Amino acid sequence: MRVGILASPGVVAELAATFLPELAEELSARLPDLRWSVEVVEERLVDPPVELSELIAAGRRAMLDRGWHLAVCVTDLPLQTARRPVIAHASAAHGVAVLSLPALGPVGVRRRAISASVRLVEAMLGAASAAGGKEAGGGTAGRRRSAAVVRRARELGGQVEIDDRGVHLVARVITGNVWLLLGMLRANRPWRLAIRLSRVLVAAAAAVAATLVTSDIWRLADHLGHVRLSVLTVGSALAMTLTIVIGANLWERHPSANVREQVMLFNIVTVITVIIGVVVFYIALFLIALAGTAVLVPDGFFASVLRHPVDFSDNLDLAWLAASIATVGGALGAGLESDDAVREAAYTYRPDTPLTRST
Repeated sequence: MRVGILASPGVVAELAATFLPELAEELSARLPDLRWSVEVVEERLVDPPVELSELIAAGRRAMLDRGWHLAVCVTDLPLQTARRPVIAHASAAHGVAVLSLPALGPVGVRRRAISASVRLVEAMLGAASAAGGKEAGGGTAGRRRSAAVVRRARELGGQVEIDDRGVHLVARVITGNVWLLLGMLRANRPWRLAIRLSRVLVAAAAAVAATLVTSDIWRLADHLGHVRLSVLTVGSALAMTLTIVIGANLWERHPSANVREQVMLFNIVTVITVIIGVVVFYIALFLIALAGTAVLVPDGFFASVLRHPVDFSDNLDLAWLAASIATVGGALGAGLESDDAVREAAYTYRPDTPLTRST
């Protein structure tokens, strides 16, 4: 496993160089089934002020350029999320973590930096908890977590250049990195994608309300049939998926063939993350629309517009169409979100609360 430490020039780089041997020893002690190679590079990735997602993206580019498997950006910049100072963040999807040296405090900085870096590496490999220590490693559950981390690390570290292209390359990447892919997906928490996109939710909710009070939509839902409604469902979900992936530049490209498999794995995880998030988003809108039909659409008026008796299946068809229209509205809302907001929604950065307790 090749791990790179990207340190800001000056004091940070000097400190990183001093704890490099101990960091390698600590990683070998915590995960002895792997061989570790740790390198420190002095580099100012971005100029302040900077967003967390921008710093992680810069670290990702540097990691791929140098052929590392994981990277930890040690910076002298203060970091914030939700207006709260943080020590560190790790993105399992990117394979990049960020550690803010000023947040470690004035005492025992070197020891705290080593401990935090080790925990960040474990978090990027999909460990269930970044807390580490005897509590995380002891017992049956701890051994299972350690075994899963080792499996993911071996898949990441055992990559070789592949001559296949197209579908064969995708199939090879998926089958050769099953545990790594599942760990990255779990760390991303794709089911929470919609919650983190506030403008998308507002646009979709407005579309649901507008749809349910329009009698023409009632007639359309009654005449479309299940086949056409299914096509609309797929089309609206696809529109939202493409808007998020393409609109926010989530699709990664890199000229080097040596990291082609790693880049492809990142893109596969990104697409699956967004698809799962959109499906959960659609289901939530369908349930909201179904509840809305009971409140906003009186059965008597509904029947008079449709000119036939109505039952629960008619409400389902109306909610189905409303959810599809609202998903298109959600795609428009996703286009209004900033690229940084979409990236932070698509990739969950593991919070640093366990790191704070451990240090």
